[in-house]
Amino acid sequence: MNPIFLTEKDYERLLSLVQTHRSITNAAVVEGLCRELRTATIIPAHQVPVNVVTMHSLVRLRQKKSGMVMDLSLVYPKEADVASRKISVLAPVGSAILGRKVGEEIECPAPGGTLLYEIEEVMYQPEAAGDFHL
Repeated sequence: MNPIFLTEKDYERLLSLVQTHRSITNAAVVEGLCRELRTATIIPAHQVPVNVVTMHSLVRLRQKKSGMVMDLSLVYPKEADVASRKISVLAPVGSAILGRKVGEEIECPAPGGTLLYEIEEVMYQPEAAGDFHL
């Protein structure tokens, strides 16, 4: 798998999130995110490529098998709302897309097996829009 890119701010916030969730819940809940954090390349927010999925990005995914397209925003657990397509970074698809680039394929565990998605587009990325406060 290709290395992922995280902004310094996202990395710090996500590391804190992992530490907090490990103390209050089953470690398996944060394991996918922990793997990503261990292998991440940390970069300043103003240097993140515009085609990389960062926290609060709006992303278009295509399921490889069915061709189904879905748009979702990658958010922190407290902001998650499936009805609004705001997916937690702790969800399997959330941790899988974090730090990945347009064109990359990701695998997500699902009840019926593993799903394969392609990241088609980053429609909004806070860093590219100059929204460094998010």
